[in-house]
Amino acid sequence: MYLKVKNLKKSYGEEGSYIEVLKGIDLSVEKGDMCVIQGSSGSGKSTLLHCIGGLDEIDSGSVLVGGTELGGLSAGKLSDYRRESLGFIFQFYNLVPNLTVKENIQVCEYLADSPLNLEELLETLGLTEHQNKFPSQLSGGQQQRCAIARALVKNPKLLLCDEPTGALDSETSRDILVLLEEVNRKFGTTMLIVTHNNSIKYMVDQVVYLKDGRIKRDYRNEEKVPAARLEDL
Repeated sequence: MYLKVKNLKKSYGEEGSYIEVLKGIDLSVEKGDMCVIQGSSGSGKSTLLHCIGGLDEIDSGSVLVGGTELGGLSAGKLSDYRRESLGFIFQFYNLVPNLTVKENIQVCEYLADSPLNLEELLETLGLTEHQNKFPSQLSGGQQQRCAIARALVKNPKLLLCDEPTGALDSETSRDILVLLEEVNRKFGTTMLIVTHNNSIKYMVDQVVYLKDGRIKRDYRNEEKVPAARLEDL
């Protein structure tokens, strides 16, 4: 089992503003699997992703990723974990506005010990002709592809995707999902995908539903639908 979360709890604020977001999460994801996390707004989806990504400190419980226990790690060790094992595709891309597409990707390339070939990645993602453009000169789909390339260039073992198709039209969403599917198949990358899109659940190995900070349902798909055949995206 590559990812194992045990009785994870996370809260924010104190006294009058205190809110418990995650109320004892138990979750296991096998190496190389694609897992979708669904739930209404405020259910704790993004918080769970941030805890697994080492971006938020957990209150209690355990998060074990590839044999590394995140709880109690020093800031330096957490930084090592994010650099060596993790790719994160943020909901709003988080591209550096005054860097070109290529430079945005190179920022993460320089952090990796064994990065993917940058030119090949640009070609695979359809970004070669856009590599010298700035984010403001790109469409939403092109910005998302750049964000994906930036996350993938490190050749991460775990890829965390927060609403990767949330701001995209149906056709571009399908292209992005086909791409993620290809990456999973080619590199064996374990993926967690937070999404409101109900169709995406049919293309993955595992589906998890969160409600009010707890997992209400967790099951595996007996038969997956290829991303290219998904409807109602």
